[in-house]
Parts: sequence; C-alpha cells; structure tokens
Amino acid sequence: MRIISRNSSISLIALLSFAATPIFASLLAPSAAAQAATANSGTISGTVTDPSGAAVQGASVVLTNSNSGYTRTVTTGPDGAYQFANIPFNPYRVVIVMPGFSTSDNVLRIHTSVPIVLKTALTVASAGEQVTVEAGGELLDNDPTAHTDIEREVFTKLPIESVSSGLSSLITLAAPGVSADSNGLIHGLGDHAENAFYEDGQPMTDQQSKVFSNQLPISAIQSLEIIAGAPPAEYGEKTSLVATISTRSGQGLTKPRGNITASYGAFGSSTGSADLSFGGARYGNFTAVDLLQSGRFLDPAEFSVFHDKGNQENVFDRVDFQPTKQDSFHLNGNYTRSWFQTPNSYDNLNLTDQFGTPIANTDQRSKIGTLNIAPSLTHIINDQSIVTGILWVRRDHYNYYPSKNPFSDLGPIQQETISQDRDLTNSGARIDYNYVKGVNNIKIGGTYQQTLLNEKFNLGIVSPTLNSPCVDVTGAPVSGATSPFQCIAFGELPNPAFNPLLGCYDLTRPTPGAADGCATGAAAQSFRFQGHTDVKLLSFYGQDAITKGNFNISFGLRGDLYNGLAISKQVEPRAGIAYHVKPTSTILRVSYARSMETPFNENLILSSTGCNSPVISALVPCVPAAFNPGFRNEFHAGFEQAAGKHLVITADYLWKYTHDGYDFSVLGATPITFPIEWHNSKISGFDLRANVPDYHGLTAFVVMSSVAARFFPPQIGGLGATQTGGSPFRIDHDEKFNETTHIQYQYKKQGPFMSFNWRYDSGEVAGGVPFATTTTTPVDLTGLTSDEQQQAGLYCGNVKATLGHPLTTCAPGLYHSSLVSIPAPGTENDDHNPPRIAPRNLFDLSIGQDNLFPKLMHSDDHRFSATLTVINLANKYALYNFLSTFSGTHYVTPRALTAEIGYHF
Repeated sequence: MRIISRNSSISLIALLSFAATPIFASLLAPSAAAQAATANSGTISGTVTDPSGAAVQGASVVLTNSNSGYTRTVTTGPDGAYQFANIPFNPYRVVIVMPGFSTSDNVLRIHTSVPIVLKTALTVASAGEQVTVEAGGELLDNDPTAHTDIEREVFTKLPIESVSSGLSSLITLAAPGVSADSNGLIHGLGDHAENAFYEDGQPMTDQQSKVFSNQLPISAIQSLEIIAGAPPAEYGEKTSLVATISTRSGQGLTKPRGNITASYGAFGSSTGSADLSFGGARYGNFTAVDLLQSGRFLDPAEFSVFHDKGNQENVFDRVDFQPTKQDSFHLNGNYTRSWFQTPNSYDNLNLTDQFGTPIANTDQRSKIGTLNIAPSLTHIINDQSIVTGILWVRRDHYNYYPSKNPFSDLGPIQQETISQDRDLTNSGARIDYNYVKGVNNIKIGGTYQQTLLNEKFNLGIVSPTLNSPCVDVTGAPVSGATSPFQCIAFGELPNPAFNPLLGCYDLTRPTPGAADGCATGAAAQSFRFQGHTDVKLLSFYGQDAITKGNFNISFGLRGDLYNGLAISKQVEPRAGIAYHVKPTSTILRVSYARSMETPFNENLILSSTGCNSPVISALVPCVPAAFNPGFRNEFHAGFEQAAGKHLVITADYLWKYTHDGYDFSVLGATPITFPIEWHNSKISGFDLRANVPDYHGLTAFVVMSSVAARFFPPQIGGLGATQTGGSPFRIDHDEKFNETTHIQYQYKKQGPFMSFNWRYDSGEVAGGVPFATTTTTPVDLTGLTSDEQQQAGLYCGNVKATLGHPLTTCAPGLYHSSLVSIPAPGTENDDHNPPRIAPRNLFDLSIGQDNLFPKLMHSDDHRFSATLTVINLANKYALYNFLSTFSGTHYVTPRALTAEIGYHF
C-alpha cells in the first residue's frame, strides 16, 4: 500500500531567497562596532576609562546572575575594551574592579540580541576603601512569562539518571511542572511531547526522546531557559514547555580549553567524552565528541536487566566567525547515531512456536541516525536594531528491526512481527528583526518549515489464533488448520470471523491458497505499507515588550498557516503584564496565549491513513482523520519573590483549554507509537521553584508541581486506544504532585563537592490494572499473564503473584499491589479516581574533586578530576508506568554506580 499526499508546495528556495534579502540589504546600513550573538542570546561590550578619559588596561569585569548561577570574568585590553558574547537573556550585574579605583557596580537586563554598549569612567578610590561584591538586584526578573534559567555551572555536577537522554533528565530535575516518564519522555505541564527546543534560534518541535530521535548532548550546552508561562509570539507549534538552548562557543578564547572524561559503571555502562574550545577575538570553534555504551539503554519492562544493550556516538561542532564588527557568522553541525535493543520481558523468553517447538528469544532492535546543520548570519544595523537569519536541515532516520525468526516476536500483547523504516527531514528558514529604543523592545520575524515524511512498514501475523480459520465447539479459536476448508477434517468448525485477506499475511499458514483470496500456491508474506507526505508551516509574528517604571507589558500577534494532511490557519494573540513591587521584592505577573497545536510528525501518515487499509483497520483499532491542528487558550498567573539575597521563589498557576488534543498510542511491546487525537482536553495546576544562589559554596533548589490532565472523548483520529464516547478521563500525564530537591556543596572553588537529589513522584495514571467493581465481586486476574501480574506487584491477601504462580481471582478486600495504587472496591473512576503508579522517592548522589593534584599541577589551567555518582541510592523498586495504552510498562533504574575521571586544560 502506498500513499502520497497531494498538498500544494511552496518553493523553499524561493522563500529562503526572499528571507535572506533583508540581511544582505542591511549590510549597506550604518552599524555599531560590537559583536552580535545568536538569536536567543545577547552581547555586552564596553570600555573602561579613568577620570581623565584615558583607557584603563587590566581591569577585571565580572558579569553575574546569581539566581541562574551565571558568572563570567574578562580583563580589559590596552584600549580599555572588553566584551561578553553568547549571554542568555536575563538580568545581570556588571562589576568592574581595578586597584586604586572605586568599584563600578551596575544592574542591567538583557532581553534582546541587540548588543549593549557600556562606557564606564572609574573614579579614584578613597583611602581604605574596601572592595565587596555581593548578590544584589539581579535576583528578580520582571518578565510577564514565568521561566527557569539553568547555567552550565549548575548542571555539570547534577546527578543525571539518563546519559543518552541527558537533556530530558536535566529539564525534569531542574524545571518545575515536568512529570518524569520512561526512556527520556517528559510530560511538560500536563502534555505529552508538546515541547519545543530552540537551539541557538533553530526550532525543533519534533520529539527528542531516545526512542524517536537523538538529543543534543549536555556537553554541548552552555545554558538553558525553560519557559513554562504563556509563550511569547515568537514561539509556536509545541508550546507547553519551551527550552531555549545556547550552545558552547570558542570565540574570545586566547588559549585552547578542553575536557577529556571517561566513566564506567553499573550494567556495563561506559562513556567517553572530549571537547575542545579555541579561537580569538573574531573567530572561535567548539567541538565535542561523546561515546556511550550500556547494558541498560532503555527503561525495560522488568526490574532485572536483560536484552537491553545499546550504544550512542555523537559529534557536535560550532563555528563562530566575525568578518566585520557588524557581521557575525555562526554554524552548528551535529551528527548522532544510536543503536539499541528493545528490552525483553519474561514473557519474551523460552518461547515455542505453534507446534511447541522451542525457538529463539525475542530479539528486536532499533537504530536512529540524526543529522543537523544550521548556519546563521547576524548583522548589526545600528545601535538600536539587529537582523538575524538562520537556515537549517535536520534529519532523523529510524529503523526498527524484528527478530530474525518472526515467530520469536509473538508475545502476550503482540501478535505480529513488525519492521519499520522511516525518516523525518525538517528544513527551514527563519529571519528576525529586533529593534530596541526607549521603553520598547520590538521583535518581528517569520519562519518557513518543510518536513518531509517517509514511512515504510512491514507486518506479518505470527499468532495462529489471531485469525484462526477454525474454532472449537465453544467458539474459541484453535490452531492447526491452514484453511477453513480443513476444519471439518480436524473435527472443528469454520470460524465465522475469519478474515481471508488477513490470511494472506498470516505467517503461521505457509500457503494460504487461491480459495482464501491469495495468489495460488503463494507463500504468506508480510503486509507492506509505504507513505510519503510534505508538511509545510509558514509563520509570522510581531511582539513588543514595554518597560515603564515598575511595569513590563508584553503583547504580540502570531499567524500560522499549516499545510499537512489537513490545512489550517490561525491568528494567535499573546499578552502579559508584570509589576515589580520593589519595597517587598515581589513581582506579580499574568499572561495569556492563543496557540496552534500541530500534530506529531512521527508515524503521522500511517496513523492518519491506516484506517483506509483493510489489513491495518482489521488488526488495530482506528479512527480515520486528517489530523487537523488543534487550538489552545492558556492563562497563567503567578509571582516571583526574593527573600533577602539568598532565596528566590517563583510560582505559577495555569489553565489550558485545547480543542483537538494530541497524544500517542503504542504498538504492542514495541517502541513504535502513533499520534492519536481527542476531542478536547483541560489541563490545570501549579508549578513552583525555590532557588538558593551560591552562598559560600552551598547552592540548592526545590521544584514542585501538581498538574491535572483531563481528556474528553471521543477519539477523533488515529490508530489504537479507540474510545468513541463516555466520560472524561485522566491521561497518563496526570500527576497529583512531584518535587525535586537538589542540594550541592563545594569546599572552595575547586575543592571536594557533594551533589544530592531527592525526587518524589506521587504517581502517574496507570493503565491495564484490574480493579474491583463492587465490594463483593471477585477480581478477575486471568486477563494478565503471570509476568504482568508480578510486574504490577499484585497480592491476594498474603499470596504474591509470581512468574510460576499467577493469581486467577481475588476477593476485593484482599486485593492490593505494592507498585500500583488501586482504588478501593467500587470507587474506581477514570476521571476522579483512576489507578495510579504507587508513589516513589528516588535519591541520587554525586561526590567528587575538581582538582585532585593541585600541588603537582601548579596551575588551574591543568587539572585532574574524579567523580562517583549513585543513581537510585536506596535501590527503590518502582514503576514509571504499567500497561499504559500510551507507553507500555517500564521500571525505574535500579541502583547504578558510575565512576568518572577527567583531565581539564
């Protein structure tokens, strides 16, 4: 079966030429003499003079944001000049210190890529004047949109559970409102995969978990801004959680800097990483290479680990070049390859075919290759305006391989052998014009994206009873016969539900025959699906942030034209206001956003058109649909409060109302998922972050949230999880409460350190758990295999379900679980009281030394380090999810120790 969409096409080359015209035309305009940064970072340059106006050489200029942990120090040159580039948007302090002169201390706010130019005239210090630098007014950010800023100085020592999905793990730990799921999946503020990543201005709105794509490695990241509030107009598509990423740069370094690390730990996991930064005033290069192999690459369906090997190789490079004082060229290049096994359960071991003959264990595997190239050009028009253009191509190529013996893929929830070869290529162009003058910070821009989707899918039936030609006298399907015409001879009856078309793809029937509608004498073969489509998105936006006194007012308008399997257009207003109550160090904020929520691209074609295939529709429940983009109205209200100089609390309450809400369903026991569309969803809750900036080596933060995610039937599109009516239900993103507490202490600058995490999750909604409908009716457990029963930790009185001794029924008063919170008999309600994963507390710890041999090395420029990290310190036995329609069954990581050594220069 081959499906090709017939969407109209917009010429990407023509659009890129149009988008680039203002950039090159602006080269003729007057400009300021300062370096520009990327689209989501700023630049500060300045000169320092003495009272006579002469240049001051050798002055230390310190740029800090104590709340995010950002700190940089440069020294003025012979002309008294200095420069900071690649600065994340935030408020900062600029402190200039020079012996014999009074200290200059200023607070400024960077929320634009337009360079800031400072001129500082130092005064002569009075006798006995002391120099002190303490945390000050930069703790609060008077911004209408709630966000969290994370700097490299903070997260490099953070114990992170998943090396292959380090970015997701970092966001889960450090940003509020994020519910943790398996395999690097994160639920941002009640949504699944409605997250966007902007890497140096390049939008990435496709899924980034390790079963869909390969993430940018943490070694390449300089800073993160996590936007949890109503997104400004420049952000679209997936806006539940927006992460803007600034990568590391080598520009401005006068000598090469680098790090070489290696680690080995539990499950045979080993890593190797090397990075190098070098450059000068006008150029720079940063390169990072990361290698990983592990015996526990994915989160398996068993707490024990087997058939879970994987490896990953990554190369990242960033080039910066400044040919003139007004122009900057920037290039990101990244390639990552991952290969991994699909973890087995005990149900996948010691298998036999339909004749009872032993066969090999299930051996399914995946391979993902991710390539990304993104050049950009920035031109400073004058002191108030700047224009940035970026082009990109990103390609994810995903292969899923079945077992060599197709019958090895048979399992309790999988009755087909499946293979897949799909690729997603996203190319696009974006241009931004930024103008800052007086109280206004105006940004106008447009984006064009074209996503090419190719999907190839093979499927063969390996269960002899799935489409059995015959049934016994009770009506139960039986194996043995290969045609309904053989039933009488076998002493059986023809199966009235037998589908002759499916029989052509039933590998348990070697020669279906012409009588079944297949080619005469032809062997059964796999069903093949092939589809291609282009998804195009054209977006324009304009926004202004007005700062007047204690007020910061933002408003914007975005327009999206989506042309995929459906065509949709929306006008999306955005607005927010923040007020700084200076006497109490309080910021009050409210914001609103209307947004278009575009369908997921992963397996979009098969999920939207599979119902047109009589084979697929017979095997997988489906609802035909063109997948129209949804639209969302969201409201936020919150505050930010500083308590002295060493505590900042940020809190936000949110309401999100979405028509045409999206999620995923999973295919059997595979990591292959399909987008599905529901009529609407309502999401509400709160998130909070309390941060303790560095205080004599001690830093800490607490993030917490509670998010209710209610989805409303009917399902209006997609494969799997069909529900045509009924009451609203809590989807598996719903979690009553979660929190992370992080405490870190380091003795002096490079002394020993300790970093500790405590993560509590009250438990997401669980699927597939039997429950007692009344206080008297026994619970029927025959629908679960013995393995599934022990995975859920089921008990009946004092009898525990085990692999060799499954439970069949249990009295309601005796039925319970150690891993799942099951509602009391007769109280289960999909909306108000669904089954949930049991609460869990996970503890992680890192201890280490940044400079092992200070006397031997004689310099901080060359040092050795060592770190010991323990994930799940208490070896908590717990689940992420159980038989979820949307993600399956997965356990949290058992206790894992990892030792790392490093050389830094």
